[in-house]
Amino acid sequence: MKYLIVTGQSGAGKTACVRFLEDQGSFCMDNIPPMMLPRLLEAFSATPIRQKTVTLGVDIRSGEFFDAQAVARMIRELQKMGNRIEVVFMEAGEDTLLSRYKETRREHPLAQEGLTLTEAIAEERNRLQPLREIANYVIDTTGMNAKTLRKQVSRTLGSLEDFDPPFRAEVMSFGFKRGLPRQADLVVDVRFLPNPFYIDSLCRHSGLDEDVRTFVMEHPTTVAFMEKYKEMLAFLIPHYREEGKHRLVVAVGCTGGAHRSVAIAEAIGGYLRELGIPTEVNHRDLMLEQARWNAPVEDEG
Repeated sequence: MKYLIVTGQSGAGKTACVRFLEDQGSFCMDNIPPMMLPRLLEAFSATPIRQKTVTLGVDIRSGEFFDAQAVARMIRELQKMGNRIEVVFMEAGEDTLLSRYKETRREHPLAQEGLTLTEAIAEERNRLQPLREIANYVIDTTGMNAKTLRKQVSRTLGSLEDFDPPFRAEVMSFGFKRGLPRQADLVVDVRFLPNPFYIDSLCRHSGLDEDVRTFVMEHPTTVAFMEKYKEMLAFLIPHYREEGKHRLVVAVGCTGGAHRSVAIAEAIGGYLRELGIPTEVNHRDLMLEQARWNAPVEDEG
């Protein structure tokens, strides 16, 4: 029997994740008091069920029964006993969580402690850190609607039929001026490359356009960098797989997220596909930068 423990921040989509996994054929139970985990695993081991996977939702709603550090230790002990357990941690940015609570008008589980919503979100994030540290999968649902969330869960966890999803990769470009992507496993800073923003004929084109792509990718520094970075990825990926990691998120950043990072992200995505790895490439800040191009040019790229 194989188990998924779904946990994470309130409002980040844990219940939606559990429901999606149930639709995919997993036996699911939500809001489990943590002390029940050992007994539940014993029961599932002793009683054959049709489903090949079991999903258990465990989180701060258990109140006094929930201590993230103790739960993390319990999960580790259960794994050492031979139980095949993986942890899914759901999280989202503060603005997204505030918006979701405003829409649903539900109270945060920590509101009963006299905390404001903002304080409760921050306190819960701190308390949950021990579980985030042992998570096999961290799913950031910032800005996602229900449909997009389900797609992200599907991409991250893959097929539940054998509970061994294929290794997948996501490459994203971003602008450092809008912050680091929280879901990134590897962050590449390509601000050392020449910036097309300062060339009049290129500044309002993106890394998806041939002229910018050629400018960035054919520069000798880029050529040398790509050779070294490809070599590093080829070294890292087999080791990630050996450690049971099923998804790699590579974030490529420049200043604004429209030129250098976009071209490099596309190139890295192409290389990973050449290795036979299903790879998704997206550009977090490109549309925001393109929207700014009708405004007066600022001294950044």
